[in-house]
Amino acid sequence: MAPIGVGDTLPDGQLGWFDGEDKLQDVSVHGLAAGKKVVLFGVPGAFTPTCSNQHVPGFINQAEQLKAKGVDEILLVSVNDPFVMKAWAKTYPDNKHVKFLADGLGTYTKALGLELDLSEKGLGIRSRRFALLADNLKVTVANIEEGGQFTISGADEILKAL
Repeated sequence: MAPIGVGDTLPDGQLGWFDGEDKLQDVSVHGLAAGKKVVLFGVPGAFTPTCSNQHVPGFINQAEQLKAKGVDEILLVSVNDPFVMKAWAKTYPDNKHVKFLADGLGTYTKALGLELDLSEKGLGIRSRRFALLADNLKVTVANIEEGGQFTISGADEILKAL
């Protein structure tokens, strides 16, 4: 399957998320994104160095600027279980806007066409690093990294596109 691109519609899918009351919810991507401008970004794994030290902090630190430019939701997806995503989210106490969503089996990542086989590193099938901007489910920006790079999928690049 070809990776999702500009002009495509975000596929629907169910992801795990711990809400503000610490209750595990099964949320629909379309439920979170329909009728809104959203950033959906994905990382290969929770607690991994580039993801934890650069990619996620960039979106957390620039969330207010993204919101000021019309972004309604900032959604992080990773192929990890919801409990890992909850623990990872707690390492960012200043986060007010990024939702940490779990794609435990990689089903949603596969629907996006963004799987990455990291079996040689003991991680199995994960997600390529990416950042999508979508307006009412239509992708307007698709910044998808090659290999383990982190050059075009950060918050700065999404801000430039807004």
